Amino acid sequence: MKRVEIAPNLVIATLWADALNAAGMRAEVFSRYLTSIAGEIPPDQCDPAVWVLDDADLPRARQLVRELRNPVRGAVWTCAECGERHGAQFAQCWKCGHNRPMSTPD
Repeated sequence: MKRVEIAPNLVIATLWADALNAAGMRAEVFSRYLTSIAGEIPPDQCDPAVWVLDDADLPRARQLVRELRNPVRGAVWTCAECGERHGAQFAQCWKCGHNRPMSTPD
């Protein structure tokens, strides 16, 4: 078991762990509720941390968390099937399910 990242809060830690699990890496959040004892132990030891259960997943997990911390920026694209407009971070149309083309003219 290896620590991937210390999160700024429980919500972010949970989102990261959920994303890792969805990507096929078993992940857990530890130190979920230690903020309630901040002061009794050093505050920097109270932040929740995301861990992967399989050590081999660590490089891939850290890469995914980096991507989550730095979302995709880019041009808006329009679905060729239904005409719905989407932000650059979306690879698939939420309305019809059509995949974004590799290069978009918009």
